Formats: sequence, structure tokens, C-alpha cells
Amino acid sequence: MKIAIASGKGGTGKTTVAVNLAAIAQLNGKRSVYVDCDVEEPNGHIFLKPEIDSQQTVTNPVPVIDDEKCDSCGECGKICHFNAIAVILDSVLVFPELCHGCGGCFHACPKGAITESPREVGKIEAGRSYQVEASGKEGIGFIHGILNLNEAMAVPVIRAVRKMIPESEWVVIDAPPGTSCSMVATVRDADYVLLVTEPTPFGLHDLELAYRTVRDLDITAGVVVNRAGTGDSGVGEFCAREGIEILAEIPESREIAEIYSRGSVIINEDEGFASIMAELMKKVEKRIMAEQR
Repeated sequence: MKIAIASGKGGTGKTTVAVNLAAIAQLNGKRSVYVDCDVEEPNGHIFLKPEIDSQQTVTNPVPVIDDEKCDSCGECGKICHFNAIAVILDSVLVFPELCHGCGGCFHACPKGAITESPREVGKIEAGRSYQVEASGKEGIGFIHGILNLNEAMAVPVIRAVRKMIPESEWVVIDAPPGTSCSMVATVRDADYVLLVTEPTPFGLHDLELAYRTVRDLDITAGVVVNRAGTGDSGVGEFCAREGIEILAEIPESREIAEIYSRGSVIINEDEGFASIMAELMKKVEKRIMAEQR
């Protein structure tokens, strides 16, 4: 089962839910894997403190021009929708940071003047976490991607991370916030999406955007309301109107905030929070099984 944890905005508690959902699944005897696809600022490792045992570089193929073969016909520039390659007079300019690595220019060149060269854009680290009590010798599987500084595109790293996801009973994928290409690339083949929000006007606005994105991808989604009991009733009214199920409500809690600020896995120290996560796990599992029948 692949469960993506997403949010329309940052700071709603998405990673808190993702880390602790993976942890409670492992605690309940499932083979659990936590995958951090928020590659621009991954932070699940702060809580799970994994023992990294493998690392690999992520590259993106970018065009290299052979000036002796190139006649500056401009076909490569015409086919590139991302303005990563341009022909000005008799010169061909390549902008590697804009290149999506699609290979269009390579195939469009009538003179065979373009080859592709790998360009490093990030890395992936994988290992296991043993932070959850009674998780056993196997521990929680851990994978995260790290985008290099000053890189404009996260999707190549996200794709590489997703290719590394092993077959497992319970895969929790921590998506980037928002509704950009990075979020879509992360959630698009998930079995279920949990949208984490907060009961505020900003939370509602961005929940609406995230829900519409997931709906257009034809993925079933439920909502987790963090800091419940604060703010207003807008989120509940929206979910009722759209027929979206609220699967869990996490109360505003100083104790939870203190555990979080220490970089600890909350289910280890707060029984009430652990109970909420256990119930959430059961509900998500039930919804996925119903969808797959």
C-alpha cells in the first residue's frame, strides 16, 4: 500500500503525520517504509534518525552541442518548451538548469549534432530507522532525496526516489507542500492521499487547491485536521460540502509541540497521539482495501 501525505501549504504538520503513521504501522507489525519526497527540504530524518547504508547520485541528461556538425538550423530550440536551448544567430546556447532531460532536442536535430551528458542534480540516501520502540531488528525502511543547492527542478530527484521504493506492506510517502509539479509527481500513483490541513482560512484555501489536484488525478483522498479546536469551522464545512472524509483530528497540544521540538517520534511519548495514529492507520487501510476490491 502506498499512502501519500500531502498538504496545500507548508507548516500544517504533514511530516509529523507521515513519520508517525509509518512508525505506528511498524509498531503494529507491518513492514513499513518512510519515503521523503520533499527533496528541497527533507526533514523526516530529523525524527527517524536513520542509519544510512546506501547513497546514490541523481543526474539529469542535458544537451551537448557539436559545433562542427551544427548548422544553427534552430530545430532544437523550436521543440524545447522549457527554453533550455536557444539559437541566436549562429550560436546555440544551452541552459542546463532549465533542461528537463526529455531528449526532444536530441531527436529533433537533423544533423546529429546533439549528444547528452549527465549532470548531477541531487542524491538519494537510504537506510533504516530504529527509533520506534518494539519495531524489531528490521526497523523502519527509510529513503529520502536531497536536491542540490541552486537547482530549479525537483522532479528528476523525486522520480529517482520513487524508483527506489521497495515492495512493502506499508509505504508512507511524504510529499512536497503545495500543488506544483513536485507534488503531482509524488502522489500520482499512490493508493490513497491524506491531505493534512489546519482549521484556518489559509489552511482551507490551500486544502481546496490540493483536493482539486488530487481529484483531477483520480486518487481517493481523506483529510487530517491538525491543531483541531483552534481556528474556525471552514475546513469542516468544506469537507462536508464536498463529501470528503475527515479521518483524524489532532488537537492543539503543548506536549505534542514539545516532543516535536526535541526531534522525537511522538507516538513513543504520547499515548493519546499514538491512539489517533493507530486509528488513522486502520481507517486508511480499510479505505484502500475497499477501493481495490
